[in-house]
Amino acid sequence: MANSTVFAQVMSLGHREVFRRCVERYGGDAQVKSFSCHDQWLAMAFAQLTHRDSLRDLESALGSRTELLYQMGFRSRVLRSTLADANEQRDWRIYADWAQALIRRARQLYVNDPFAVELDQAIYAFDATVINLSLTLFPWAHFRLRESAIKLHTLLDLRGSIPTFLALTKATVNEMLLLDTLPIEAGAIYVLDRGYTDFKRLMRFTAAGAFFVIRGKRALDYSVAERRPVDRTTGLHCDQTIQLRGYSSQRRYPAPLRRISYRDPTHARSLVFLTNLFTAQAFQITELYRARWQIELFFRWIKQHLCIHHFIGNSANAVRIQIWTAVSTYLLVAILKKTWKLEPSLHEILQVISVTPFEKTPLPELFARQAMDFTPTTHDNDVPNLFS
Repeated sequence: MANSTVFAQVMSLGHREVFRRCVERYGGDAQVKSFSCHDQWLAMAFAQLTHRDSLRDLESALGSRTELLYQMGFRSRVLRSTLADANEQRDWRIYADWAQALIRRARQLYVNDPFAVELDQAIYAFDATVINLSLTLFPWAHFRLRESAIKLHTLLDLRGSIPTFLALTKATVNEMLLLDTLPIEAGAIYVLDRGYTDFKRLMRFTAAGAFFVIRGKRALDYSVAERRPVDRTTGLHCDQTIQLRGYSSQRRYPAPLRRISYRDPTHARSLVFLTNLFTAQAFQITELYRARWQIELFFRWIKQHLCIHHFIGNSANAVRIQIWTAVSTYLLVAILKKTWKLEPSLHEILQVISVTPFEKTPLPELFARQAMDFTPTTHDNDVPNLFS
């Protein structure tokens, strides 16, 4: 380890044999004489870790230390024309599958992390975020009159804030449609914003033996079948078992629902939650929805700290490769934090790696010697709550 660069040590956390299988699955290295898919992954990960937002910048950074490239894992020089061609032509699914492999590993490391709500089930939040693009450079992703954009749909494991399902679509795609392809785990709890209210799709969770918590819309036709007492000092107003009324609603969701009304004392607003989870306490349901904010912080984090606001390729394939390698880099840093039991936040870990990729210092020693005396911003104060 003492003779390995910091970058090589971080990359070693990903299993090379697993990556090779991802490449072989799609014939990524077929007829490739130089600059393999692994070289491409290393180059894209280096761009993420060191905040390189152009091919020229990346080529210059790696070209400045050519004597170290072999030790960093590269088997070919990184030329901007070669990397550009690779991003245009190689199958983006290689890097999507690689990200899924890292997701499985990260989840194993974070599975026992404590969670604000004392429930044994797996707890997920599902939502989407828009990534804006230039209409001139990305006309294939036309969104509104003068802009292009894509959507990143994410299912986030709230224990550890690890993404477990991701899908990239054009920004014009209705987010509701992704509920049809979402993998549903029996016994798990899925927390959704009210924009996902579709009773036919919510019935899919119930039929699969899973649970959902969703913020209810104002206009809801229902009858009350049962009322349970609540502690109003906690902000709870009511805890009811309801049955939807109306021909369409009853046909789409014939099962009983639980309706919980709550007044948030922090923001002085009333909220209504619908769920098919009857075994948890009413206040736990409100806390589950509060935890959904972690997915908003996750989206904010990757937009601010990973290179997905500047793309180094303009085709749909190149954009997909860059986003999947960004997610994979995020996962590697999350694995690094847990593997070495590091105290700093992911943002702080990234800061250290970004300025020391060529150093030959063992990672535990590197972080032990860092003063880590960062001046926190408002955002920095939010992130450690997710990843500490």
